[in-house]
Formats: sequence, C-alpha cells, structure tokens
Amino acid sequence: MRKAHKRWGLGATLVLGAGTLLAMATPTAASAAPSAPSVSNPPCTISQQQVISTGHSHGIGGVIVAAGTSSTCQDPSAQSARQALSRSTPPPPEPAFNGTPPLIFHGSPPGANCFFQPCEEGKVMMTQQTGPLIITPIFWVPAGHTDTAAYERILLTYLAEVAVSSGQRTNVFSVDNEYFGNNGQIHYNIRLGSVVYDSSPLPANGCTVAPNDTSGIYVDGTGYNACLDDLQLQAEVNSVSAARGLPHNLSHIFVLFLPKHVESCFNPGSSTSTAGGQACTINHQPTAAYCAYHSESTTSAVYANMPFPVYQSPVGFTCGSDARFPVIETPNNNPDADTEVSPTSHELNESITDPDTETGWYDSSGFENGDECAYIFGATNGSPGHLYNQTFFGLHYLTQQEFSNNVFNASGGTAGCVDGQAFE
Repeated sequence: MRKAHKRWGLGATLVLGAGTLLAMATPTAASAAPSAPSVSNPPCTISQQQVISTGHSHGIGGVIVAAGTSSTCQDPSAQSARQALSRSTPPPPEPAFNGTPPLIFHGSPPGANCFFQPCEEGKVMMTQQTGPLIITPIFWVPAGHTDTAAYERILLTYLAEVAVSSGQRTNVFSVDNEYFGNNGQIHYNIRLGSVVYDSSPLPANGCTVAPNDTSGIYVDGTGYNACLDDLQLQAEVNSVSAARGLPHNLSHIFVLFLPKHVESCFNPGSSTSTAGGQACTINHQPTAAYCAYHSESTTSAVYANMPFPVYQSPVGFTCGSDARFPVIETPNNNPDADTEVSPTSHELNESITDPDTETGWYDSSGFENGDECAYIFGATNGSPGHLYNQTFFGLHYLTQQEFSNNVFNASGGTAGCVDGQAFE
C-alpha cells in the first residue's frame, strides 16, 4: 500500500476531510468566503493552514505554500509596502512568524505520535548517533526537459558551502542545534555527497496536466508538459539510491530537483480537483498549493521534492522573493537558482528536525521550523534586485529565516525567526 494511503489520522487538529479542501486558495480580504484561483483574478493567498494539514495527512511535511505575488495581491497594506520599496526605502515590516509557536517535540514517549509507517520514534537527523548528514542532490533532467549548468552550479555551490560551514553559528542551519530527538542533540554537521545527474525518461503521467496549465505558469509564459505524483518521486529516489548503493537512513537525505515544465501533485489522478486532499504545484486550478516539500518514503528514504521554481507567474502565485519584494532578488544574477536556494534551505532544515513528519518538531498548527518563517527574510544587505541575508565565503544568498524556540521564549512570544545562532 502506498504511503499516502496509510498516513491518515494525525488527529482532528491536523486532518481535513475532502469536503473542507475544496478551496485552498483564499483572498486575503475575504477569509470567510474562500474561492479558487483563476487566471483573470488570482487571489492574494493560499490557506497555509489547510495545505500544511493536508500534507500531514499524506505523510508529507514542510510544505512550502505558494504565496501571492506583490504585483497581484490587492491587499492595501501590501500596496503601501510596494510603494515604499519602489522608493528604495527599508523593506516593510514582516510578521514575527507564521504559525502558532513554540515548536513542540512529538517524540515523547517514543511511538506516542506514530499514526503511520515508517516511524522514527522521535529520532532526528544530524546527531552524534546518526553522524553527519549527507546530502545527495539529484538533478533529474530527461530528454526534452531542461535546467541549466548555471542553475546546477549555483545550487551545488550553495550546498557545498553549507557543508563546509558546519559548526559555524552564522547561518540558518546552526539554529537546528537547539533541537533534539530521542537519539540525541542536533549538531550542525553536513557533508555534500555524490551529485546525481539523471537523464532517465519520465514515467507516464501519474497526474494529469490540465489544458490551461500548458502555458502561463512560468515567468516566460510557458507551462507544464508532464505531471508526477508523490509515489513516482519516491520511485525515482529508490532507483537512484539502489543504483548507487546509497542507504536509506537518518544519515542521508535525497534532494530531488525536478526539471522545468514538470508539475507535481500529492496524489495520482486529476490535478483540477482537490477531492481526496489533492494538492499540486502552482497551476490555474483549485489544487494550486505548494513550491516544495519533504517526506520519508515507504522504504525509509528521507527526501525533498524540489520542483523547478515558479515566480512572477501569470497565475499570480510565487515561490520566490517577489512575495515580499517588488522584484525577484537575485544576488547571483540567476533568478531560477536564487529562487530555489530558499526552499532548499527550508526543506533541509525541516527534514533535520522532523524527518518522518510526525514525531519531530512542529507547533500546535502543524507548522515546522521552516513553515514558521516561510517568506520571512529579516534584515538584508546589497542593492535592490540583488538583496541577500546569508553569506558563505564571500558568496551571497537570500533565504528565509529559521525558527528559534529560544528566541521565542526569551522575547515573550514576540519574535522567533533568525538568521543563525549568532543572531539569537
């Protein structure tokens, strides 16, 4: 039985019936009357609570919910913020966090929160017991699909610098040090494993591409020509790891970067209906929901689904910094890679603190450490259009902040998102 069908039952606070999922997209000014996204009048927001709860019910965690772009969101406060930014004034105030912190450890007693398998019994990654976390990036680029050498190089450089910086306190990965599991305290210790370039063909579509989603998705006006469901992504991770003899355990994570023009959805079947808890990458349908997520496969492989980034989209939703700023911030002059860096950081940090998505760290609303700070960047440096907040060996990146329980508690519940332990 596929994992998604076994993962119902995290409790009434996390599980949504199919009837309540019929409208994940909601206008900011009309929360009492949700509506589905449309091409002509896209809403400002997608319900983060609903998407995260839906993901949990499928055994999927750390769902980065797509945001409304600054050019389509009609919220008056956002309009004022854009006007301020256009005058090169300081960025608008950001929320202190998104969910209902503090983060709570759900692994005590062991097994108490296990509603499905595999269950890690409250164990986390990057402890003395697990050893260093080995990141295996997989760039799946079949014939007829593309990314670019520059895209891959920037992402790999970022991951390599995150690894070399292990033990330092000046980036978001150091914030994980304050959390623990039943297998010990987390210590920032990362290694970049072998990079996999996979040109094997895509399987037959597991989910459908709606006719109006074949265009108008990406900033260049193009759209999807294939759709893969979560089980198919798990199969790719299994194939790659088996071919290379890579183990499935809490010492390894597989970061699967999908090529451009590939839609992904939680479930097989339709991408146009939210029935059964369906959710997909940004599209023109009511299922438009996410930018990336992490999970643990039926074979105990910890993995992250990293679709090709959508930003400045004609749909009106984004995975990028244009949710906060008037333009995509690109410190490395590559908007695709610079956008993908932040969700990569998000999913890695959440996998470390909640690898099985049920017995790790998340708040009373199901928000994990990355969810609490999604699209919250804090203070930035650089010039508009090239802003950054993370620096590794002289190279700059813009990533969302990560959540610190220590800061939340010390501030009396008024703060929590930080750039690193040095900023606590």
